Amino acid sequence: MERKWENISQWLKQEGVEMAFVHSTPNVFYLTRFFCDPHERLMGVFLFPEADPFLVCPNMEQARARAAGWTEQIIGYDDAEDPWLMIGEALRKRGIERNATIAVEKESLPYARAEALLGVVPGASFTAVDALINQMRLVKSADELAILRQAALIADEAVQVGLDALRLGRTELEVVAEIELEMKKKGIREMSFPTTILFGANSALPHGTPGDRPLKKGDFVLFDLGVVLDGYCSDITRTFVYQEASEEQRTIYDAVLTAQEAAINACRPGVRMGDVDLVARNLISERGYGEYFNHRLGHGLGIGVHEFPSIHERNDDPLLTGMVFTIEPGIYVPEVGGVRIEDDVHITADGVELLTRFPKTFQIID
Repeated sequence: MERKWENISQWLKQEGVEMAFVHSTPNVFYLTRFFCDPHERLMGVFLFPEADPFLVCPNMEQARARAAGWTEQIIGYDDAEDPWLMIGEALRKRGIERNATIAVEKESLPYARAEALLGVVPGASFTAVDALINQMRLVKSADELAILRQAALIADEAVQVGLDALRLGRTELEVVAEIELEMKKKGIREMSFPTTILFGANSALPHGTPGDRPLKKGDFVLFDLGVVLDGYCSDITRTFVYQEASEEQRTIYDAVLTAQEAAINACRPGVRMGDVDLVARNLISERGYGEYFNHRLGHGLGIGVHEFPSIHERNDDPLLTGMVFTIEPGIYVPEVGGVRIEDDVHITADGVELLTRFPKTFQIID
């Protein structure tokens, strides 16, 4: 098994930082291949420049950690025990007692956990490890890409399930239920996020919540969904019209599709991320709908459905070979409805690979 945590140990050595504490579920999974939602319980990996690392988790999860491939020390604890007492002892054995610099996930470390760290390492100071892990996760390995491709294909299948479930008078939530039931039958335990199906004017809400609105003739039908496969996420959005379409609906759809395809075609290594956003944004503005495209173009995709980087017009970072992210422009007109078209893309050495492949041509569903 690839020991990704060794990259952090090497960084600690280069930076002169005594230790790192990584606690977030996605990052623990990335470094150890052990996925666990510990709820309120403590879980994390302690890493050092030279000394052996250790994993802290509830006793009841130790067998799963070993099965996932973690071969280093595990400090397990019962619910009635204080794991920080054991952590303090393990740190002292590694020569860390006071005044150490600790690299932590500053974006997500709870205040109470920071206090606990200071309790076992008095006088400690904190530095951030977030940027390093973001960069590590940014470029996907061949194994990760294989999973992401399969997760995207399953998301394509889920859209078709949703289309097949459309009936006049059927509610948004009823279609959600059909999709998620079929995904469970395929062995998918978890969706990337709550499946979003929106009809008519509800589709003008970029993050609307499915409810009891019944499907009507002439409605926009927006599907936004994804699945989790072996710890990795997919994310697709497709928009259709039910039974009959107005000229305005056709015009809005054409504007979004043109912008989305232009943004995809602009992707290649070295291109400024913000410029990809602007390709889509400028085209939508030229069609007169600029004010109705009210979010970034996309986001990183991997273990998290929304992860680093953020693809927005002010992002000066370049696209890198191996990145996976979404491209999802949209137009949302109140009282009329919204169109969003979203694909998962992989930056290759000479361009871009589409992971999601469900057709994007304008479709009226009967």
